[in-house]
Amino acid sequence: METIYLERTTELRKNLKSLQKELKVRIALRGKQAIISGDSLDEYEASIILDAIGFGFSAQKALQLKDPDITFKKVHIKDFTRRKNLKEVIARVIGSKGQTKRVLEDISDCDIIIREHDIGIIGDAEGIESTTTAITNIIKGTKQSNAYHYLEKMNRAKKQKTT
Repeated sequence: METIYLERTTELRKNLKSLQKELKVRIALRGKQAIISGDSLDEYEASIILDAIGFGFSAQKALQLKDPDITFKKVHIKDFTRRKNLKEVIARVIGSKGQTKRVLEDISDCDIIIREHDIGIIGDAEGIESTTTAITNIIKGTKQSNAYHYLEKMNRAKKQKTT
């Protein structure tokens, strides 16, 4: 039995029955707490998925985490900058009309959500590491185009490694 605190429960409430069936666990909601009961391995998997849903990902995107190659990572913006103008730093990561975020998602093939002082990423392990590096570089002040080039270079290296 595992208890998780979730800030956002609406997505979980909408998909509660299908999630219970898919994850093979029972989920009880008490306010902002989710109590998971079932097999310990299933509980662990469900806790990661519920953490992603609580962060703001849709249930469909969070269920990708059942695949062992897909992971979820949170990046705390404050860990990489001491600036007092956090809104400007967040704006750099989002870009004008969300373009920077969208390009990062397209190049890295990861799903990205930006919330307050945190960034959530769902994707394969290599993609998450390179995306995290690109995002931290943008936070530290690197040009967005340099971050894009870095991601493209990492993608080329990954493709060469697989062939």
